Amino acid sequence: MSSFSLLSSTIPSTKNTKISFSRSPKTLSHNRFKVSCNANTATDDDNKQKASQSLEINQQNNNVDRRNVLVGLGGLYGAANLSSIPSAFAVPIQAPDNISLCVNAHAGIGNMTDAVKGVACCPPVPASDPVTGDAIAPPLYQLPPRPTTLRTRPTAQAAANDPVYLAKFMKAVKLMKALPDDDPRSWNNQGKIHCAYCNAGYTQEKSGFDTVNMQVHNSWLFFPFHRWYLYFLERIMGSLLGDDTFALPYWNWDNTDAMTGFPTAYELSMPSDTGGRPSPKNNPLFDGFRDATHVTATVDLQGGFVGTDEAMKNNNLAVVHDQMSVVGIAPFFGGLLSAGPRPTTMPGGSIEAGVHTRIHIWTGNPRMPNNEDMGNFYSAGYDPLFYCHHANVDRMWYLWKTVLNGGNNIDPTTSECGVDNPDPGCQLAGDWENSSFVFYDENKNLVRVKSGDCVDIEVMGYTYADSDISPWLNYSSTPHAAGSNIAADSIGKVKKVDELKFPLSIAETVKFLVKRPAVNRSHKEKKGTREILMINGIEFDGSAGFKFDVLIDDVDDGTPINASDSEFAGTFEQLQHGVGGSMKMTTGAMFGITGLLEELKADGDEYILVTIVPNYGCEKVTIGDVKIELLKIRR
Repeated sequence: MSSFSLLSSTIPSTKNTKISFSRSPKTLSHNRFKVSCNANTATDDDNKQKASQSLEINQQNNNVDRRNVLVGLGGLYGAANLSSIPSAFAVPIQAPDNISLCVNAHAGIGNMTDAVKGVACCPPVPASDPVTGDAIAPPLYQLPPRPTTLRTRPTAQAAANDPVYLAKFMKAVKLMKALPDDDPRSWNNQGKIHCAYCNAGYTQEKSGFDTVNMQVHNSWLFFPFHRWYLYFLERIMGSLLGDDTFALPYWNWDNTDAMTGFPTAYELSMPSDTGGRPSPKNNPLFDGFRDATHVTATVDLQGGFVGTDEAMKNNNLAVVHDQMSVVGIAPFFGGLLSAGPRPTTMPGGSIEAGVHTRIHIWTGNPRMPNNEDMGNFYSAGYDPLFYCHHANVDRMWYLWKTVLNGGNNIDPTTSECGVDNPDPGCQLAGDWENSSFVFYDENKNLVRVKSGDCVDIEVMGYTYADSDISPWLNYSSTPHAAGSNIAADSIGKVKKVDELKFPLSIAETVKFLVKRPAVNRSHKEKKGTREILMINGIEFDGSAGFKFDVLIDDVDDGTPINASDSEFAGTFEQLQHGVGGSMKMTTGAMFGITGLLEELKADGDEYILVTIVPNYGCEKVTIGDVKIELLKIRR
């Protein structure tokens, strides 16, 4: 089992050394967009267990070692050696019983003065105990019996083409928007939920850390929190409509038919209740804080893609394929986060850090001071499109579990992990399944829910209408220049990685050669051990977002390399983590290159040529080390 040193809170002191640059950084029209999300930074004393990671990933399918197998690994497995996790780490994160302790949002909003949706993110406080005056602990929520007929979430296109459904959906949103501010079911209060859980409204006081903020993003809390969030919103709508079969629509941006603009229903012009000229402002699903230039534009799931609309859609399929093909709990769910100070290197999983974030950025309005609404977590929940987007994110979890990897992927629960499962996520499964959140239900009762109780959507009473996934599920990338021998030809012209001085700036495109630990491995060897490109010590200012692409054996002939090309190893993207000012953070990234090298006919090459292309925000970003390791995969 290989041992990897990935985590570091130490700030390197070695000065940059420039090397030759040949490819110009990509220019993005949306390079100001940021999705803001706060992360607690811990001191060295808080994280004494930082050490090299011993990683083994349980894999049953050997076709998933594509690019982005492990996106932004830094911190995925926490700050401890997970072969012997100390008991201090075995504490699940829980939302407080007393929600009156909630405070106004004060983190993750770059421009507090012009936060147009306001920073008051706290929900109405329930009645206290009439005798003691103390807060009443919310009871653990019990799922209703599974209904005979499941609520079926339709695609956004189907919803737009069904006048009966659409009228009902619009009525539900309208009814919620009409509820008073002291009603926890109101649209305004539902929008606040996302702000409170992401922008430092709550602390982890119930878990024993009353000075540590609760944060549901950039970790494995992401999927269960949002599943419960949509679950209760859906039930509130059904209750107001008097229809317990009502289900939210989902924006299937993974299907080429839904990759043009925002879903139609959310931009429809409608007459007012008193008549007059139709306007989208009269549509309860409309939000004025969306990027108006994207109303009918083709969705770019990679970010920075250059090409025709049809080429972009094809590239989008490659993006979804890569992010859905990851194996292992942490690579898909995100960092294995327990209670206490958050490690400074705690990224989200492949979908959260990928297409999820990309849609947020693509939808938010860059003309607003904080990219409201969808472009900032504090305001995203006020846009009805947020829930349509997250319904598809939730569907991605469902598909990853039931379809991808032959249906052999597992959730981080003790029952699914079983005994002696080597996946590091299984060693902390109790912390995931016992992590908990508080929500108001459709009867205005405050209840507590656990992550482990939301792993089966049919038990929760809903499912998804069909939408064809075969185009991305069966996607196969194409090499731009297979068998180019570019790495061998670059020896003597491009520096080898051991000739570089680190930390190395990636403000401009950088190229270097990395020696492989083995060549021409047998099929059996590849089946049990994967070849991983590791970029360690990515140092950055956490108060700003950035993105860079990683290319392997790019011949640099002027042709843009994208996710649909075999040379595209993957993307690393980091979101804003603070409220202005400098905040030094360090993380790492890993990219599976076994299949990629086969496609490029470079499996026998001693070196590979690595190109790091800054996409945006990399002016002050440096990397501390690059190497290739063989990662043993337990089958």
